[in-house]
Amino acid sequence: MSGHSKWHNIQRRKGRQDAVRGQLFTKVSREIYAAARQGGGNPETNYRLKTAVEKARAANMPMDTIQRTIDKAVGNVEGVNYEEVIYEGYGPGGAAVMVQLLTDNRNRTAAEIRHIFSKRGGSLGESGCVAWMFDRKGVIEIPKDGRSGSEDDVMMAALEAGAEDFTAEEDRYVVTAAPEQFAKVREELERMGIPVETAEVTFVPQTTVTLEGEDARRMVALLEALEEHDDVQNVFSNFDMSDETLAEIGD
Repeated sequence: MSGHSKWHNIQRRKGRQDAVRGQLFTKVSREIYAAARQGGGNPETNYRLKTAVEKARAANMPMDTIQRTIDKAVGNVEGVNYEEVIYEGYGPGGAAVMVQLLTDNRNRTAAEIRHIFSKRGGSLGESGCVAWMFDRKGVIEIPKDGRSGSEDDVMMAALEAGAEDFTAEEDRYVVTAAPEQFAKVREELERMGIPVETAEVTFVPQTTVTLEGEDARRMVALLEALEEHDDVQNVFSNFDMSDETLAEIGD
């Protein structure tokens, strides 16, 4: 979980996560579009769309904007067609990076992403060059705020609901589930009154690469630059770093 957890911790420390509202609206709108295009426009039967709509509502996106995006995706309104693409490469220190995008111009986006990698000490690779280092998993984060119950209670509830793994971090619990069990685990936790802060199906690294010093700083700069690109939906990496390095970068 290190690549997933460390990057989220860095974003929280730097106060950058979802900091630009307009950019967030763009990314969430594209995720709604892709989800509706793939699985239909009903959030009750399309869990990916349901998750995207929840994310949009949490960002205060108006319902009419959400519905217009869904209508475009299912063909009720003409609009731009977005294509889902995953680029793979290596960052500073040899850490693996996967970039999930939605683009209406694959050639333009490929050139821009390649430039971001090369400018910050990384390199864009061929399809499949690092995907084998990751597993597709559902990840649910639960805040340690007193409302979720004791660690043992949350762990037992998650495992009984079908979760594969449970870890306790500084300010949250992280529950991991197989993608096909993800919705069931989340719904069972919420039914039991356990608050879910974030829930997504993501790529979790099988092993990690520890970065220090300049490599760590350049890696964070690379990930930040990728996430600032409008076409990028998610960035995944297998990097790890010490708490001391994390604190230095987060300051």
